[in-house]
Amino acid sequence: MHGDAMRKLPPLGALRVFEAAARRLSFKHAAEELNVSATAVSHQIRQLEVILEVKLFERETRQVHLTAAGKALFPVLRDGLDRFEQAIADVRRQQGSKVARLTSTVAFVAKRLAPLAGSFREAYPDWTLRLDASNRTIDLEADADAAIRLGGGHYPGLITEPLFADRFAPVCAPRLVPASAADLKRSTLIHFDWGVARRDEPRAPVWRQWLERAGIADVDANAGLSFTDEIHAVQAAVAGQGIGLLSLTLVAEELASGILVQPFPVTLESDRYDLVYSPRMADRPATQLLRDWVIAQFGSGDCRSLP
Repeated sequence: MHGDAMRKLPPLGALRVFEAAARRLSFKHAAEELNVSATAVSHQIRQLEVILEVKLFERETRQVHLTAAGKALFPVLRDGLDRFEQAIADVRRQQGSKVARLTSTVAFVAKRLAPLAGSFREAYPDWTLRLDASNRTIDLEADADAAIRLGGGHYPGLITEPLFADRFAPVCAPRLVPASAADLKRSTLIHFDWGVARRDEPRAPVWRQWLERAGIADVDANAGLSFTDEIHAVQAAVAGQGIGLLSLTLVAEELASGILVQPFPVTLESDRYDLVYSPRMADRPATQLLRDWVIAQFGSGDCRSLP
């Protein structure tokens, strides 16, 4: 479109309604998404069909299907609205305060990122660091500039930079250090319950695996205290409630200060921590400075070891 020529487009509201209905193949679900009535959706679709002089949906009793014209229009309109939404988000971000949004698991934010937040402020005094602690997967364009994720390192469509591999080992308060491996029989074992999805994996970092690796028999690998939250398991170990098989990443501060000790050298390697971000966000100032800061804090150049 050049010069003073006017764009000949249908009403944006009608196009938005069509995109929602086409994506969901349901007027009802589109209405719920847009917070309008199904009648309003149907009216907007009919208005759009009149303007375009073409039928967009085949209507049946309980469902709708896109016509050939609807199928041709939908992907173009969907992609256009996606770009429109992204551009608006970019403008708002640029006009607002300088905020760098980093997301990670609840445990990692609490134990590793929060204590380091001051160093971010020192390095970037004009920026605000917003830490999003969540165990669900965050949209790395709409809701965060970058993420530190724990897993197998496979994140399709995202740029992945390995940080380090986590390791698990028994840790406890100094007064509970067993005199020998045999004394574990008389110790209370603290467990983090990985849930059904990982509990029985051959490489899951659980007491059964550690005892086998250490060559220790006659210890009940399931007895003791079990927690569904890693932070609670760490707190129980700090409180002297027993010996926990815990992430050395999450208890690094307690080990450094002597609040907790690692009585045995045998460890279990677990998942890897990676810095990940969208290729579309790679050149954004917030993503770039988060990358620099995270690599400075955790990037050892060797993803097999802890920082």
